Amino acid sequence: MTDVRAFRALRYDPVRVDLDRVVVPPYDVIAPDERAVYWDRDPHNAIRLELTRDAADEAATDYREVAQTLAAWQEEGALLRDARPALYALRQRFRAPDGSEHVRDGFFALLHLEDYERRIVRPHERTLSGPKADRLKLLRATGANLSSVFLLYEDPQRALNEMLAARLDAGPAAVARDAAGVEHRLVPVADAHAIGAVRGFLADRPVVIADGHHRYETALAYRDERRAAAGGGAGDAPFDFTLAYFANAYAPGTLLLPIHRVVREAPAPDDAGWAARLPGWSQQRVTLPGGDAVPAALERHLAPLADRHAFAADDGSGVLRVFSRPRAPGDDLSIRVLHAEVLRGVFGLDDAAVRDGAVAFPKHAPEAAREVRGGRGSVALYLNPLAAEDVFRVTAAGEILPQKS
Repeated sequence: MTDVRAFRALRYDPVRVDLDRVVVPPYDVIAPDERAVYWDRDPHNAIRLELTRDAADEAATDYREVAQTLAAWQEEGALLRDARPALYALRQRFRAPDGSEHVRDGFFALLHLEDYERRIVRPHERTLSGPKADRLKLLRATGANLSSVFLLYEDPQRALNEMLAARLDAGPAAVARDAAGVEHRLVPVADAHAIGAVRGFLADRPVVIADGHHRYETALAYRDERRAAAGGGAGDAPFDFTLAYFANAYAPGTLLLPIHRVVREAPAPDDAGWAARLPGWSQQRVTLPGGDAVPAALERHLAPLADRHAFAADDGSGVLRVFSRPRAPGDDLSIRVLHAEVLRGVFGLDDAAVRDGAVAFPKHAPEAAREVRGGRGSVALYLNPLAAEDVFRVTAAGEILPQKS
C-alpha cells in the first residue's frame, strides 16, 4: 500500500550552523508575535524558509525571496546535499504535560502521493482553503518540501523500532535542542537492508495523517499541476512524492493526547440546565482550590472514565463538573458525542459555528483553565484522549473526526 523511498536530503552543515538556533516549530503553530523572535535568533533560522517576517505580508507574497534564500544558503554551504540516498531516523526526547519524560523514535522518508480515495494515505479531519493556497505558493516558488507531513502507522509488535533504535544509538547524529526543550537526534540510514525492511513493512499497510493535512493536500495539488503541464500521467517524478515523518502509533513515545475545547461566548448553564440538556449523563462535582489544580483533578476523576463517554466542564467558578454515561454497543466515539450532545445540544453550536471561532482548542488543560479564568471563554471542556485503535478504525471506514481531535 504505502510506497516510501530513500532520498538525498538537503541539511544544515553543523560546522557552519548552530542547530539549536535554527530549529523552529511547524509554521502553523508559530504565533505572529513569535516570528520576529525566531527571525532574529539566527540568520539561518528555518523560519526564513517557511514564513515571511510579518504575518501581514503573507497574502501579497509569492515567496520568491524564500527561493532566493534557499539557493543562497546552498551556495554558501550552510545547506549541504547528502551524497547517498537515505531514510532519516529521528529520536525526540521530551516531557509530556504531566512532567514525565518520553522518547519517540521515528523516521523521515519520501512518500508517494496517493489520492484519499485509494485509502492508502488516510485523513482524519477536513481542511481550510486559505492555508493550502498559501503553501501552494511556497511550493511553486521553491520546488522543495520545507516541512513534513506527520504520519502514523500500525506496528503493535514494534517490528521497526528495534532497527531504528540501533541506528539512532550508533550514530553519527546531528543533535539539536529546540526552544521547548525537546532534544532531536537525527541519523541517516543509508544501508540497503534497513531501507528494504522499512519499505517492505509499510508496503502492506496504510498510514494516517496525524498532522499536516494542509501540507499533504497542497502536495497533491502541486502534483496535479505539474502532471497537467507535463501532459498527464502518473509515475515517479519528484512531484509525485512529498516529505513525510513516520511514527508507530503503538510505540511508547507516541502519545495521543487530548485537545480540549473552550466555548468562547455561549453562557455555561447552571446545575439545572446541565441536567435538563444532558439526560442520561451522571454528574460529579469536584471542588478546585484554583486553576492550577485542574490537571490533578482530571487525572483523578476524568481519566478513570476512559471506558465511558466522559468530559469535565470548568466555568471558572471553582467547581469542576465531571459528566459521564455508559457506552452502548456500536456507540460513536466520545469526541463526536461531545460535539453532538454538548457543543450542539447544550450550547447550540453547530459545526459551522465551531469552524467560525465559537470554540477554541487548547492543547493543555492549564491553558484551557487560563482562558476561562482570564475572561476569554465561558467554559472549558476537558476530554480524555482517543485510542490509536479508534483513529485507525474511523479512518479505515473513510470517516472524518471533528477538527482538532
